[in-house]
This record gives sequence, structure tokens and C-alpha cells, in this order.
Amino acid sequence: MAHVRLRAPLSELAGGSEHELAGATVLEVLEELERAHPAVAGWMLDETRRIRLHVNVYVNGQRAQEEATVAPSDRIHVLPSITGGAS
Repeated sequence: MAHVRLRAPLSELAGGSEHELAGATVLEVLEELERAHPAVAGWMLDETRRIRLHVNVYVNGQRAQEEATVAPSDRIHVLPSITGGAS
């Protein structure tokens, strides 16, 4: 199982920042996370099952898309973009 690390607010919705999830691709792992923690559904993946523009996914430190292959020993980080601030 891949080791998935979430940052706020996703970690709050998923009940924690560390998760062990099965899947052969990034998409499969994120879908498994949505099944296990329905509160995160729609936050990472859009209606077409693509990673939302404001979410960055890294596999072993390399930016990855939905079709990226995931091995059981891989570390996946899901980072929502931070926006806002003073103008």
C-alpha cells in the first residue's frame, strides 16, 4: 500500500494526515481515499476524475498526474494550493 500524506484542509476532512492506501495509479489511490473518507470527495478530483487545478500531487517528490504508476512502497503527498493574501 502506498503511504499518502495530506495537508490541511484535506487532512481534517480525512480524519488525519497519514493514510495507507491501495492502488496501481495516482487516480486509483485518490479514489480509494474518497471511498474510505467520503468527506474529501470532490476536493481532489473533478467530475471527469482529473486532479483539480488547485491540487498538487507528488509521488516520491516528483509531480504526478492521474495516470502515474504507484508502487506499494511509494510516498504520495497531496497539497492543495494556497491562495489569497494582500493585494
